Parts: sequence; structure tokens; C-alpha cells
Amino acid sequence: MYKRQLLSIQEEVNRLFDEFFGKFPSRLDMFETGWTPSVDIRETKDDIIVEAELPGIKQDDVSVSITDNVLTIKGEKKQEREVKEEQYHRIERSYGAFQRSLTLPTAVQADKAKATFKDGVLRVVIPKAEEAKPKEIKIEVGEGES
Repeated sequence: MYKRQLLSIQEEVNRLFDEFFGKFPSRLDMFETGWTPSVDIRETKDDIIVEAELPGIKQDDVSVSITDNVLTIKGEKKQEREVKEEQYHRIERSYGAFQRSLTLPTAVQADKAKATFKDGVLRVVIPKAEEAKPKEIKIEVGEGES
């Protein structure tokens, strides 16, 4: 019970840091998932654009969802073949399942999101909700004023 409460507090602190500073892979992430893909999030006037590096992963092994303004990318990097007769001298590449959940910086239209996958990069373009788009207001000069 105590351990579960401590993990819950740690998860909440991590969530707060992630919201403020952005997500950094932690040792717990690496231990649980084997690896965590790097992600860039940028914003234009009309869209939120998320790009994730997924080298060595097939498009069919990746899924993307948006729920309550949280983008979740799930997938699995599979080892190409099992090696029985060779002796490895170094293994640095990671394999296994991963999941990244990212809180988007503004309200979006999840049902209009589009995802593409090319050269190991997943690109998700999500239109902003109308209320989140900047509004330009024209200023009129009254008569007699300069």
C-alpha cells in the first residue's frame, strides 16, 4: 500500500515536471518500455504538429490516438531476427514496446488529425479548435483623432 502511494506521488510530480519542462526519458521509462522515442511538438497559427522519431519501426506497428487533449503514440520496435550462432560484442539498440502520452498545448480538433509516416518519422498534424486560434481585431480610428 505504502509503495503504491509513493509511486502515485512520484507519477504526479513527474507529470507536473513534464507539463512544465517537457517529457524527458526517465530510468523508469527505459526499464518499463526498453526505449522512448524522441518527440518534437510545434505550433502554427492553425495546427499543432507532432513529430516522433521511430527508426526501424514499420508503420503497421504504430498507433496514434487523441483523448481529452492527450496524444498517445504506441508501438513496438521488433528485433529483425533472432541470432543464435553469432556472438555480440555490443548491443546498444533497444527493442520492445513503447508508449508516449503527450498533453497538447492547446485545445484541438482530434477528429480532424492526420498522421503520416515517412523515413522513420511519424508526423501528426492536429488542427486547433476554433476557440484556440488567435483572433485578429481591426482597430478603427475615430474621426478627429490622429
